[in-house]
Amino acid sequence: MEDAVNDNDPKEGFVFIIIGKAYAEGDNEGIDIHVMLRAPDDDTAVRDALNALSEEGFHEADLDQIGTIMGEPDEEPHASAYQGALEGEVAIIRFS
Repeated sequence: MEDAVNDNDPKEGFVFIIIGKAYAEGDNEGIDIHVMLRAPDDDTAVRDALNALSEEGFHEADLDQIGTIMGEPDEEPHASAYQGALEGEVAIIRFS
């Protein structure tokens, strides 16, 4: 049986936003983060976000929410992160 194809799904995936907290080695408080990236599904988005956080030196993350962005955000830093996600980047927004 072939997989069903939804013509409404973007061919290159959705732009996801993942909200959570990331922890560097020895950091007990962590920092609030938003991760924006393009992926075909939420499982791939979470996996790619965790890989990107690891590459940035975070050894642990608590991911609280995931959703899709339905239109380009108007305000920074999300507008730039959205553009980066469209270009295939994984954008990590850090909040102090």
